[in-house]
Amino acid sequence: MKMDLARASLLMRSWPSHAVFVCLLGLPGLVLGQAVPGAPPTSSVQRIPGHIPRNTASLQGTVTDPQTRLGIPGVKISLLRAAGGAVGESSTNAEGVFRLLDLAPGTYELKAEKDGFQPLDLKGLLIKGPETKDLGLVSIAGATLPTKGPSGIPGAVPSPAAPPSSPTGPYPGLRTAQSSSSPGPLGIAPEQVPPDSANFAKEPDRWDVPMPVWDRYGKGGEFPYTKPHWYDPFNRNRLKGDQPIFGQTWFFNFTGTSITGLDVRRLPVPSGVSAEQADSSDFFGRGEQGSASQSFRLSFDLFEGDTSFRPIDFRIRFTPEFNLNFLQTRERGLVNIDVRDGINRFDTHVGLQEGFVEAKIHDLGPNFDFVSIRAGIQQFVSDFRGFIFAEEQPGIRLFGNLRSNRINYNLAYFYFLEKNTNSGLNTFDPRHQQVYIGNVYIQDSFFKGYTTEFSFHYNRDDPTIHFDDNGFLVRPAPVGLVVNDGILQHGIRAYYLGWASNGHIKRLNVSHAFYQALGHDTLNPIAGRRVDINGRMAALELSVDKDWVRLRSSFFWASGDSADRSNALGLSGRGGTAHGFDTIVDETQFAGGAFSFFDQQGIRLTSTGIALTNPGSLLVSLRSNKEEGQANFVNPGVYIFNLGADFNVTPKLKAFVNANYLQFDRTEPLQILLFQNRIRHSIGTDTGLGLQYRPPLTENIVITAGVSDLVPGAGFQDIYNKRVLISGFSTIKLTF
Repeated sequence: MKMDLARASLLMRSWPSHAVFVCLLGLPGLVLGQAVPGAPPTSSVQRIPGHIPRNTASLQGTVTDPQTRLGIPGVKISLLRAAGGAVGESSTNAEGVFRLLDLAPGTYELKAEKDGFQPLDLKGLLIKGPETKDLGLVSIAGATLPTKGPSGIPGAVPSPAAPPSSPTGPYPGLRTAQSSSSPGPLGIAPEQVPPDSANFAKEPDRWDVPMPVWDRYGKGGEFPYTKPHWYDPFNRNRLKGDQPIFGQTWFFNFTGTSITGLDVRRLPVPSGVSAEQADSSDFFGRGEQGSASQSFRLSFDLFEGDTSFRPIDFRIRFTPEFNLNFLQTRERGLVNIDVRDGINRFDTHVGLQEGFVEAKIHDLGPNFDFVSIRAGIQQFVSDFRGFIFAEEQPGIRLFGNLRSNRINYNLAYFYFLEKNTNSGLNTFDPRHQQVYIGNVYIQDSFFKGYTTEFSFHYNRDDPTIHFDDNGFLVRPAPVGLVVNDGILQHGIRAYYLGWASNGHIKRLNVSHAFYQALGHDTLNPIAGRRVDINGRMAALELSVDKDWVRLRSSFFWASGDSADRSNALGLSGRGGTAHGFDTIVDETQFAGGAFSFFDQQGIRLTSTGIALTNPGSLLVSLRSNKEEGQANFVNPGVYIFNLGADFNVTPKLKAFVNANYLQFDRTEPLQILLFQNRIRHSIGTDTGLGLQYRPPLTENIVITAGVSDLVPGAGFQDIYNKRVLISGFSTIKLTF
């Protein structure tokens, strides 16, 4: 087949007949905010915040074979200026479509070339302003195919005549579509596309379309088209939000979680004024303990929405949690302040952990950027690792995203409820503590795959007196001035400025955090006066993934308070600055997390009513209780050096190895509290091993177990003794 330039010229003159086709292909331009010829100018309207439209255009079209009416792949497309000079090149894809982007307005010449086809040259292409110009179907004739003619002599089967075209078309090469019955290059008519009625069926309700029966193997199993059941969360289930509960956009999702925990440990505990063991003269009692906990968490989530990409328009969530817990010790005075209560305790509690209403305020653009508001009891973690705030408390939160979800932000206010001491669940008694939080996350900042966060926290903890459920005074902390001069209340006004990150820089995984704490404490019980706050915290974790192993190393530092004359423990008069660091309510997942003895267990400071460290925290804050007590910024601080490795042994089994070396930053606060002249800095070495097993390869069944120990260092021995502390735990989590 030879290229018929006259036919191409006639086809180009038929441009008006393709107006409808061009308009249809121009619809994406309307959605993307691009101008379409003949449409009102839109350059003054910004469809996406912060996006300024450029004064450039694009050119697209489809190169087809006139005989088969199919797109031709691999055609070289060259665009030249009318005055000469190449502008750009492209090639057609598998469907014969080409696109040329970022073109300046002007007059151009387009050439199409491919081996085995006659070249095509379109001149006088006029592009006006920002637009998407579509040439529609551009046909190029193929070369001759060797075959036999009617007489049996090798020759060519002549191509059918081109369909008539309008002589008034402005461009050569454009033609109208041929009849569907036209024969192909070998004289065979192309296959007819069946009508829509043969491929599609109208369904009034897309959610109730029945699945066909699947019985290929004659037995049950996880095969396609499995029939749903109300108790099956893996297939279509109305209780799991797979189908509307009513209407077309209202869904209901029920999540049931059971958490069973067992824990055994050996801790340094006092023998108490009424020792369990008769004739015991040791200062430290028998520290072996065992505990069990069973929680049932039921979450009821009703929401209005559409598809998994669009943010939810409206949501109501209600989550009660039921807890049963048991503690067995070997000394009195631990389970309750009343030694008559013995050495074990069983307790139950029901708390409301979530109960909020959420509504989307506004869509900010076509890429699902939005702003929403949530009011009620809700879960919130203010950074990647839970360093400063991780709670479920009543509050109001304004949140959303920008720039196609690259920027995420939160503005939150919380008014705390008291916690149940033995379960950690909410009560309905007010805590008289308010927290204000603002943070912003920026994805792909500095490096692709690296997310940065900037945050501000304000903790307003008013003066109150509170005894926990076991009768111990926790607010204010029963130490120092509080013990000597009666129960003296004090308030805290603390500000936190934070910068954190999480992600990777090429192969290196990076997670870091830095916080500066400022403010004041109206009457610190250890310092015995009003103190200003100037504490700092820094953390850095680096890790590398190699096949099924992640090797990691991390460093953690929280500043401590010294006895310099200008500091809180100094002798400079009524003023002073506390340089220790403490958080609001942390739940730290760092330096080993649950597989670190120092992070998992709480170690009480004997002969006082405070703790050296609390469960779920790496800080040596000398706080009475992490959840019910007040922050204390007169503390020794801590250094932690960590090495560890995570192993994906199988897709279902993970293993963890962790080792920490710990030491105090300063020891003066401990020396003042314990009336000891010399306490060294070394806390000791903390090592741990752990396993996590997921039998069905999902999060529906997760079994976690671990063991850890703390070998005391010189400083820890100065406070306690040389006895090694040990811990073992297991957790079974079932989720529906």
